Order: sequence, then C-alpha cells, then structure tokens
Amino acid sequence: MTLWFVFALMTVAAIFAVLWPLGRGAGAENQGSQNQGSEVAVYKDQLAEIERDLAAGLIAAPEAEAARVEISRRLLAAAGSEPAMAPKSSLKWRRVAAVLALVGLPLVAIGIYMPLGSPLLRDFPLAQRERGSGSGMAQSLENLVVQVEQHLEKNPTDGRGWNVLAPVLERLGRFDDAVRAYRNSLTYNGESAERRSDLGEAIAAAANGVVTAEAKGEFERAHALDAGDPKANYFLGLAAEQDGRKDDAANIWRALLAKAPADAPWRPLVQTSLARVGGDGVTMPALSDETIAASKDMNAGDRNAMVRGMVERLATRLKQNGDDVEGWLRLVRAYLVMGDRDKAMGASTDARQAVANDAARLRQLNEGLKTLGLDG
Repeated sequence: MTLWFVFALMTVAAIFAVLWPLGRGAGAENQGSQNQGSEVAVYKDQLAEIERDLAAGLIAAPEAEAARVEISRRLLAAAGSEPAMAPKSSLKWRRVAAVLALVGLPLVAIGIYMPLGSPLLRDFPLAQRERGSGSGMAQSLENLVVQVEQHLEKNPTDGRGWNVLAPVLERLGRFDDAVRAYRNSLTYNGESAERRSDLGEAIAAAANGVVTAEAKGEFERAHALDAGDPKANYFLGLAAEQDGRKDDAANIWRALLAKAPADAPWRPLVQTSLARVGGDGVTMPALSDETIAASKDMNAGDRNAMVRGMVERLATRLKQNGDDVEGWLRLVRAYLVMGDRDKAMGASTDARQAVANDAARLRQLNEGLKTLGLDG
C-alpha cells in the first residue's frame, strides 16, 4: 500500500511539473495584455492632450504635427499587429496541454508499466530459485572435479586425491568413473575395509543397485578385514535377499542391528530391509543360559509353549509393576516376533498408561516403541 502511495505522489509531482510552466505562461501573457492595454490608453491620452495644447495656442502647428507622428508611431508599436483572437487561441492550446498532462501522462505510464512491470512478469517461485542455486552449486562442483582430474592426470600416484575424488564422482552419478577412482585409491592408499566397501557400493550402483558377483567379492573382502563393517554387512544381506535367501539376509541384518549404536544413521535402513524380508526388525527377548540348556531337548511345540509361558509371566509381572520400561519393550518385542501384533499394540498402550506420570520413562518408552515400529 505504501509503495502505491509513493507512486501516486510521484505521478502528481510529474503532472505539476508539466502544468506549472503552462500556468506561469498564461499569467505572464495576461499580464502582458494588461500592460499593452495601459500603454495604448496613455498614448491616446497624449494625442488628445496635443490637440488641446494646439487649440489653446500652447504649441506650434509644426511641433504638434511632429509630436502626433511620434506618439502615433509608439501607439502602433504598443498595439502591435496580432489579431484579436490570438490570446484566446493560446489559452485553448494551454488547456489542451493541461488535459493531456492530467490524463495522458498516467495512461502512458500505465501502458509502459503493464508489459514491463511486475503484474505481467512470470513468477519465479522459491523452489525454482533453489533449484537454480542448486544447479549453480552442482556446476561449481563439476568444475572442481575437472580441476582435480587434471591434477591426477599429471600426478596419478596421488592416493589422497583419488580418495577425495571417488565419493564425489559417485555423488554426481558417474559410477564407472567412481569405480576407477576407488580402485586407484586402493592401489595408492592400501587395503582397508572402508575402501573395499566403498568400491563394492560403487560397483553395485553402476549395476542399478544389483549386488553383482564382483561387488559381493569386494564386500566379502571388506568383511574379512573388519567383520563389523556396517556397509559390508548390509550389502552382504542385500546380496542374500537378491539371491532369494531371505532367512540368511534376516540373520545378517539382525546381527548388524544387535551391534549397532542406538543413534546409528543407517539403523532405520537396516530395520526397513529386515521388515521387508519378514524379520519384523526385532529379535526375541534374551533367555538365560539355564533356559537355553533346558530347551535343547524339547520339541518345537514344547519350546514354543515354554516361550509363551515366559511371555505371559512377563506380562503378569508388568501389570503389577509397570515402571519397568525395558520389560515393556521386551514384552512388545516378543509379541511381534510371535506374530501377534494386536497383543503388541495392546501392550504398548498399557505401557504408556503405566508410565504416563513419569516424563523420562515415557520418553524412553516412546523411543523404544518407535524403534520397534510402533510409534503410533
């Protein structure tokens, strides 16, 4: 609103700048006409006075004639030779100019502003600006990659350069070049589980996500160097899944989750993959050594009955003492493993009610349930 008010003031100022000289011109012309009229009257009075002086004998005839000629000349000069309609015509054109200034100037301004100003300009959304900014960053990154590649052409044994270049090439989608860079990194930097895993990931990416035999070989080498390498274990599980060995994939991913830190950034990916192969992303509650030893001689039915009995006893204990957050999580996990999701949901509801008055326990419970996939 303030902007339009400023525009209006600017328009008024422009119109005033045009009308002011016209107004002054008209005033000057009117003043000139008045002055011209007064001069004519004076000269006519002087002619009449000469006639009176001549009649009274106060001036000689030759002098009177000379005076009449001079005054008549001045009278003609004062009266001028302009026709009588000239002032009216000038006033008419001034009025036309004023109307054009008052109406035409805003119309011309609007006519110029509409095609060139903001109302008809195509919008440039924030998302498009961000994409433009992102494309500029990508262009800069590619320029840097070109510089590093030129450096490595002259210094091919620079292992640090290959180590820096390889993940950037993979990020840019240049998977074949990334594979070559990872191989050179291994050559000039030496063996490591991380480098072998990175190479295997690049090979799989170049194959559209398929863990090929070549990629699997790299992950196996990484696992041999470091059995706890998360990337190697994840992709070995993925290779098992792609081969149709879902149980093997689930076992690999369960073992990986069992050792994973609670805040590991890749933990949700592994949990999702485990759920995809029917593993539910959870494991059974740990059993004591005595229980395990006793269950070895049982048949499958008796063993399942024993486990269900343990779960029911845990549920009974938690109804009597609901402050045990870890107990509630073990109970929910057990129900999920047994395939009884309704009981798992019911147990999670009971657990929240039991610790509702303790903010710290409730937060711990909700975090644990979210890990189990029951964050609703």
